[in-house]
Amino acid sequence: MITIRPIRPEETYPLRHEVLWPDKPFAYVMLTDDADGYHFGAFRENELLAVISLFEKDGIARFRKFATRPDAQRQGIGSHLLNQVIDKARQLGADKLWCDARLSAAAFYQRFGMEPEGEVFFKDEIPYAKYVLHLSNSPTV
Repeated sequence: MITIRPIRPEETYPLRHEVLWPDKPFAYVMLTDDADGYHFGAFRENELLAVISLFEKDGIARFRKFATRPDAQRQGIGSHLLNQVIDKARQLGADKLWCDARLSAAAFYQRFGMEPEGEVFFKDEIPYAKYVLHLSNSPTV
């Protein structure tokens, strides 16, 4: 049984570091605006399996630092967590939700109706693209 609940920003840091940027210093995964965001964790019992952070301003929401433990991937946990964030963005009154997505995860985001916008760019050697979801006309997956 997976449960999703709000967590503190600092609870996201170990998983962000382990999954997203293990070769960078720990501080690399801390965001200056973490205190202003909404942070969610997916748990099996008390074990944290995935994290995501949501930021909203002026009707535009962005999620960042979406990380799922490798041994918990491809089990629907990330989908459950992203649906929670989509719902929260709608509750906050956002019309648009976006993220910088690793191209290796593009098919995942496309299943939610997210579409690429703009050019491919790189963080270190990892290719990314901006993916956008217009919330006013998108169903939850």
